[in-house]
Amino acid sequence: MSATRIEKDSMGTMTVPAEALYGAQTARALDNFPISGVVFPRPFIRAIGMVKEHAAQVNRELGLIDERVALAVMDAAEEVIVGDLDDHFPLDIFQTGSGTSTNMNANEVIANRACQLLDEPLGSRTVHPNDHVNFGQSSNDVIPTVMHLAAAVEINDNLLPALGDLCKTLGDKAREFDDIVTIARTHLQDATPIRLGQIFGGYFRQVTLVTGELERAMDGLCELPLGGTAVGTGLNTHPEFAQKVIAGLAEVTGLPLREAKDHFAAQAGKEHVVAASGALKTTAVALFKIANDIRFLASGPRCGLGQLQLPAVQPGSSIMPGKVNPVMAESLMQVCAQVVGNDAAITIGGLAGNFELNVMMPVMAHNLLQSIDLLANVVDQFNERCLQGLTADRKRCEGLIEESLAMCTALAPAIGYDRAAAIAKHAHETGKTVREVALAEQVLPEEELNRLLDPRPMTEAGIPGMTR
Repeated sequence: MSATRIEKDSMGTMTVPAEALYGAQTARALDNFPISGVVFPRPFIRAIGMVKEHAAQVNRELGLIDERVALAVMDAAEEVIVGDLDDHFPLDIFQTGSGTSTNMNANEVIANRACQLLDEPLGSRTVHPNDHVNFGQSSNDVIPTVMHLAAAVEINDNLLPALGDLCKTLGDKAREFDDIVTIARTHLQDATPIRLGQIFGGYFRQVTLVTGELERAMDGLCELPLGGTAVGTGLNTHPEFAQKVIAGLAEVTGLPLREAKDHFAAQAGKEHVVAASGALKTTAVALFKIANDIRFLASGPRCGLGQLQLPAVQPGSSIMPGKVNPVMAESLMQVCAQVVGNDAAITIGGLAGNFELNVMMPVMAHNLLQSIDLLANVVDQFNERCLQGLTADRKRCEGLIEESLAMCTALAPAIGYDRAAAIAKHAHETGKTVREVALAEQVLPEEELNRLLDPRPMTEAGIPGMTR
């Protein structure tokens, strides 16, 4: 039988594994919530360690905690930050809606590790999880603070750089493909000519726009609820505590962190989290469109559109030799679907601000951080393994133009919409091109017709045939 020890809390005693750094409250939560096996991700645990470390430092500076104890708490919290104690954070995300179980998990782990550092036995409470590690705090302001902090750091450090690299590649492709004229499509039907570079320039702009949305959402996440304690009043915390802790966190992260303007709103409402998730969903929507377009434009290689050529990264079939599939685009699209689903759960979580506290924070934190992580990872992979090696089939792109019935659009200003439509209909019925029908019907002199049906000028604003 594994060795155990007895830990206690306000409800009595609990048996815990002898080597576990957590205590009675964590053990109770383990019994209460064996739901999914999904635990809080590394960025969340790192952020909670950061809050506890800076809280101990500020409480030491304010003379509220003994220096020897505070230094031990800070050292233990640093081990949480770097990931050395992750095995001692076993709690399920589907737990108490305030995240109290995980806040106490952190308090107990840091307190017991601090005891070890002071050569005191585990469970001795020489360093107390509530009186020392949690001093000046409540789960109700710590957990939303950690959620904001972790998400802001991950967006800033991982997702925004990934999108920046993607933008650069899209911009490079827009310039590389700018002289390739091909056919556009609306309603999945042939439309007027377009430059392939213009298509990729549109993708570049889409990613630029969603990046701006994420930056605005991140600014909201930089407003931290710390200092409100139980219900937003700040009971049992020093008036300077939150400001000093947040200043320390801002210094180490490089983010413009600040104390919430209104602690009642910050703890009861989760609008900044919902907005951040909305920006992630918007990002996913844009990326899905881009990936799906590229997937279709590269369909083939012989019996599809075939305008783009994807780099081959793995065999595409277990039965069809030589087949290569758009797997990187498909991976990105699946992540986008997950992000949209995560946003739905976060939105529902945002509805659960009951009186002075939101009670669905753990699942909101999990989904938010998962969306950020998935997007950052898949954007990097899509950029590196698909987009950077993407090439265009110039012959295929330009060869499609002459076959398009939408070429008659350029004739409409010269011969009228109805007559141009009749030419398009005749071309479709006979299998001829618009040029062939227009020449046969002698609707315009051949030189004028060829000038109007030159596809390159059709990719710019203006009226064909008029001086530009």
